[in-house]
Amino acid sequence: MSRHCHPDCQRAAAAKEEDDSAERAATVAANLISSARVILKLDREFTEYSAQYLVDNALVEKEPVQQGPQGSTFKIEDCLEYLVDMASPKTEAELEEMEKQRQRRSKITVKDCLECAFKEGIPRYEHWAHLGCVSKVPPFASLMPRVPLKGEVVEAKKLKDAFKLLQHAPVGAKLHVFTPEIDLVGEDGVYHGPSGGGTSYVGLRDVILVAVDKVNGEVVGNVKICYKKKTSFINVSLNRMFTTLPHHGDESQTIEPTGLLVDFIIPRLSK
Repeated sequence: MSRHCHPDCQRAAAAKEEDDSAERAATVAANLISSARVILKLDREFTEYSAQYLVDNALVEKEPVQQGPQGSTFKIEDCLEYLVDMASPKTEAELEEMEKQRQRRSKITVKDCLECAFKEGIPRYEHWAHLGCVSKVPPFASLMPRVPLKGEVVEAKKLKDAFKLLQHAPVGAKLHVFTPEIDLVGEDGVYHGPSGGGTSYVGLRDVILVAVDKVNGEVVGNVKICYKKKTSFINVSLNRMFTTLPHHGDESQTIEPTGLLVDFIIPRLSK
């Protein structure tokens, strides 16, 4: 985040330990799109696309587009009105809308973001607000240039099917995250999930499976993960299976036998 960003954004960023689930999903989706486009030579080089655009637009019910000049132009008065609105105290209706948007964001998945990009297109990173921007999206933002995408979202549940997808491009996935194991693995170690007493389940995190390799004879997936605002690559065991039982009767802590990586997904682009 730029030091020139609005103070509200700086305060919001400082108040949270890591990006929220919508921001993580959108970051993975945007990265998958960038990778797929450069592999297909739709872009001459790796190009960043806006994750924040996906946060702002995924699962949004679009109003009918206006026809005629009003749908393609805006005036300086529109900018001034937007700035005045931003500086004014929030009304009760605006606070209710903010809560509605918060609930929408909490439901956003990588699939939702990819489907949004296929339907609406996606702007380049520099053409939209930064990730985590808390300012209201201006009505004239719809005039920002967007790159159209053709293709479909492809999902896979089994690891063997994810391997097939990986032959063409990096694959989105979800990783079961346990602490302190995730904090201690480092780039040269192998993440095996829960190790015993003192382990705490953090939850599922959106990641990108980049490659499959062997470390000391063990098959691992090289995974790109953003955890606690830090992006890194870690090796995840592809052989390890685990399960968890209810803790003090809490059924939400129960996990059926599974691998560490689940729910694979890619954007299959076409020219």
